[in-house]
Amino acid sequence: MADFWLPLLLAVSAVWVLRAWRARRFGNKARKAATYTYPPGLEPYPLIGHLPQFLANRHRVLDWMTEALERQPTATFVLRRPGGVRGAITANPANMEHFLRASFDNYPKGPKFASLLHDFLGRGIFNADGEAWRAQRKVASHEFNTRSLRAFVARCVHSELHGRLLPLLRRAAASGAGARLDLQDVLERFAFDNICRVAFDHDPRQLPDDGDDGTAADGSFADAFRDAANLSAGRFRYAVPGFWKIKKALNVGSERRLRESIAMVHDFADGIIQSRREEMLRDGFEKHDLLSRFMASQDATYSESEVPLRDVVISFLLAGRETTSSALTWFFWLLSSRPDVRRRIRDEVAAVRARRAQGGVDTIVGFDLDELREMHYVHAAITESMRLYPPVPVNSLRAETDDVLPDGTAVQAGWFVAYNSYGMGRMESVWGRDAREFRPERWLSPADGTFRPDSPFRYVAFHAGPRVCLGKEMAYIQMKSIVACVLEELDVAVDGAYRPRQVASLTLRMADGLPVTVKPRRNC
Repeated sequence: MADFWLPLLLAVSAVWVLRAWRARRFGNKARKAATYTYPPGLEPYPLIGHLPQFLANRHRVLDWMTEALERQPTATFVLRRPGGVRGAITANPANMEHFLRASFDNYPKGPKFASLLHDFLGRGIFNADGEAWRAQRKVASHEFNTRSLRAFVARCVHSELHGRLLPLLRRAAASGAGARLDLQDVLERFAFDNICRVAFDHDPRQLPDDGDDGTAADGSFADAFRDAANLSAGRFRYAVPGFWKIKKALNVGSERRLRESIAMVHDFADGIIQSRREEMLRDGFEKHDLLSRFMASQDATYSESEVPLRDVVISFLLAGRETTSSALTWFFWLLSSRPDVRRRIRDEVAAVRARRAQGGVDTIVGFDLDELREMHYVHAAITESMRLYPPVPVNSLRAETDDVLPDGTAVQAGWFVAYNSYGMGRMESVWGRDAREFRPERWLSPADGTFRPDSPFRYVAFHAGPRVCLGKEMAYIQMKSIVACVLEELDVAVDGAYRPRQVASLTLRMADGLPVTVKPRRNC
């Protein structure tokens, strides 16, 4: 085996050297004009760039990048990778507005980013650029702005929350044995059930129904989807860029597992699409899920072909499964050490209940959309949690042409530019001296206590500019419903000594989950 890998590693090393020489030999005017200074300890090494620092901090890469950004006056850091690969990582709001809005067309996701996720997402909306992206965005934007889709999402959330999640938590609370459950796993299962219903009206039953014996349905699709997402994310973390391509060509290791997982996901999705097409042709039955809406659109791309539909649906499945569960996991961890925040949330929920009772209606389970909109403090607390722990902590784009960012950083054509949402949430230059504190009040108007949004280029949890998240309102419906209903009747306790380890998948997750103890609510 060593006789095989040694020549392979030597060949890869030779490629690094060649790329570094070409980058040095054929540098353009933008490079000649640019000068980059680094504080002590962050200077790049010849040929291998910042690889030693990256490897030393791989277990805490987000905090390492945040520290590097804090040490730069512009909150922008030029990263050098082996083989002459360079890019600018920033937590500067002016830079973010520049490449997310003002110079949007100069900063697509680019072919390198797209290649990393192409096997899984194909040309879906989150992995597309140019006209392919615009066409999907147009259809999706129309559908996400319909009242009927919002109502359908609310019904799906209500069914999953009151039929599965709350009964599961009540059973845990009633056990009385102090048994722990992994709240991250529970929330991911909830999110996957919910987004499968919204995306193609399929129920994978990752959480058991109330009254079931606890035996969930076949989880092979859910398991394959999780593995495909995690293994695809692993391609971004290689210290040697592109090494995954060698493993893919040889069909070994993680790339072999990824191929098998993706094949299962694609086969399952294709089966759903085919059966839905036959159902619609036979019965003319119009459903409210995203798949049916795209199939019924006037765009022939989706009415006649399976692959574009599959790419779109899988993209929305990924977004729906990963983001809200990540946000809520970190929220409940932060909340566990802030009884004052928990008390204010409960007071607000009780006030909404009281107003309903005054109106003579007190038999509805859960909360309707208007009542959720009244929960300004709940909204602020969730938003503040995502400021510190954004579900997508880093996002990357590609510079098409030479450019100079608003802070003076010169960027060359072909460089990657990455905006670091995790780092930005900790920048005192952006949020003040209390930037690292969990303080929901920063989002409330001092005058009347209503929620007060900030610039999307300072708070990029939902991205900004033309690619701003279409599912933002629906995400808040789901998250506010869960927070309000859970805290209204239950205590979710986390061991005060527990410090979660971060793991970067496609979203920010806890490496060891979030072990919690659920108890009936006390009077606090």
